[in-house]
Amino acid sequence: MKSRSSVSFLKSLRLTDFFMLAVAGVVNAAGVTLLLSPAGLYDGGFSGTSMLLGNVTPLAMSAYLLIFNVPFFLFGLKRLGASFIVHSLFAVGVYALFSYLFQSVFEIDFSAGSPVAGADILLCALFGGVISGIGSGITIRFGGAIDGVEVLAVVFAKRIGITVGSFVMSYNVVLYVVAGIVTKDWIAPLYSIIAYTVGLKAVDFVIDGFDKAKSAFIITDRHNEVAEMLSKEFGRGVTSIDAEGYYSRTPKTVLYCVVNRFEVGKLKSVVTEIDPNAFLVINDVTDSLGSSLRYESRIRRKINKVIAEKEAEKSLRDSAGDSSDIDSTSNQTADSAPSRDSLPAADTHPDATPAPTSPHDNDSENGENR
Repeated sequence: MKSRSSVSFLKSLRLTDFFMLAVAGVVNAAGVTLLLSPAGLYDGGFSGTSMLLGNVTPLAMSAYLLIFNVPFFLFGLKRLGASFIVHSLFAVGVYALFSYLFQSVFEIDFSAGSPVAGADILLCALFGGVISGIGSGITIRFGGAIDGVEVLAVVFAKRIGITVGSFVMSYNVVLYVVAGIVTKDWIAPLYSIIAYTVGLKAVDFVIDGFDKAKSAFIITDRHNEVAEMLSKEFGRGVTSIDAEGYYSRTPKTVLYCVVNRFEVGKLKSVVTEIDPNAFLVINDVTDSLGSSLRYESRIRRKINKVIAEKEAEKSLRDSAGDSSDIDSTSNQTADSAPSRDSLPAADTHPDATPAPTSPHDNDSENGENR
């Protein structure tokens, strides 16, 4: 059993994942050290705690990143699995390394504040939050986490009766309050909240993509026509659910399908065109497994390509059938025309009476004799 688990663990480690985790660590380090930290702002989680302690103690922020994150990731090994922990530790290691390089090794001038946005604290908050959020989102998308507070939340949130999101939010609120008390400056913590909020949206965009999905519940008396048209227009399946009206106690059919946000308007027009009295409810889809919307356009192109190929084959068969009919007709005509070789030969039987000759033939023969 151990050998099988070891093999499955090794198979879960892919070089492309580690490459993207390295990119995530560099991106996160750039957002934090080049934009947030020079403006006195704080990231969320253990990263923000490391930034605060790096400002008030002699130890560098990169050292605190390892001190806080590594033990908690190892603590969550049994709960979250070896693959997740290895990916997370690698990302945190790259993040800590490049944070140290940006702050202490590379010759970057921080005298005027951020080397990118200068002393503009709002720009630092906005773009620092976006860039660090992109780094965190890439880490999550490729099987890891770049902050150990999320591991802490997964382990302890259920024990204290709150959700993981509430745990992380509570931790960050306490962090920003403590930062304001310690530094006696409330401007930076308030701008840090802006950076953290923007970073959360960036994480969502990286994980879910810009093309978010929408689910639609459709109640209509013409469900067969609507389902057929939706399947034809959008190139995906439609689920039919048997239901019953509560007051009327009449059987109903509910159609369920998932579209992207750009297709919502077309969905409404298709449904109302067939049944103006249809009842339509549209909701946001947080996540979907199975037939991913990410490949819908590719699938639709394949379907259209197959249909075009089938139609081309059919037209070729039809044209080939027409030409073969013409060839067979001409061949039949040629075969029906008697050839000289096929004509019956003259009867050469000794008793056969010779055919009478015309007078002109006799005259020509007599002329030749003369």
